[in-house]
Amino acid sequence: MSYLRCSPWQALKSLQHAAPSNQVPRQLRNPITARAISSSAPRVQNSSSSNTATPRPSTTSTPPIDSYQPTTDNISKTGLSDKPQELESAPEEKIDWTRSFHGLSAEPFPKEAADILLAETDPEEVEIKPDGILYLPEIKYRRILNRAFGAGGWGLVPRSESIVTPKAVTREYALVCNGRLVSVARGEQDYFSPDGIPTATEGCRSNALVRCCKDLGIASELWDPRWIRKFKAQHTREVFVEHVVNKRKSKIWIRKGDPVSYPWKESGSK
Repeated sequence: MSYLRCSPWQALKSLQHAAPSNQVPRQLRNPITARAISSSAPRVQNSSSSNTATPRPSTTSTPPIDSYQPTTDNISKTGLSDKPQELESAPEEKIDWTRSFHGLSAEPFPKEAADILLAETDPEEVEIKPDGILYLPEIKYRRILNRAFGAGGWGLVPRSESIVTPKAVTREYALVCNGRLVSVARGEQDYFSPDGIPTATEGCRSNALVRCCKDLGIASELWDPRWIRKFKAQHTREVFVEHVVNKRKSKIWIRKGDPVSYPWKESGSK
């Protein structure tokens, strides 16, 4: 019975040679039956193909582009989140200038410092805006404070968190001189795009410094109506100008002897 270990065709041939035709089973004599037997025999599958898993399409889908969020918030809507930190130490150890009014009106400053602070404003240092408003550049306020108290003898302390509106930045500051609170004022600065907010925060700080210095008497003439009218009559003039880009005509103020600067050009008449 060794033919049982062979393939069906080999078994069929061995039966045909081993026995006469009359002894071969009837079902094996029919070629159709023989083909049926051979087709029903089990087939050996390729091991490499059976062990290889069929790749399946990835079920992970890429999120739509609209679902991505920016890494940082729009500070023109959320603010700067720069609230002053509160000190953990006891009040007797350190002064919390974000809330304290320590030293306010305790005593006058020395005469040497007061003479510098209350000195008359030099007309040559005063500037005028196109709309006629007089001002002293903020860097000159810093120079006066440095002469009066020394470099490092004064400072500005934020008293609140910055408030960012759609068009401006505002924050409250305190001016501290020689370890004493002098004044508290809120600065403000306009901006035209979110990219200008960092610059606006610096302008806001300078604006608060100018307002605080009013309490020290620095450049107090700039808030005196009579002094302003006299200064304009002696040192300024009005000119008709034309905008270089949009050709709009208007009238602006400039100092006598100063040329009309870009984007304006002097037109001579309306």
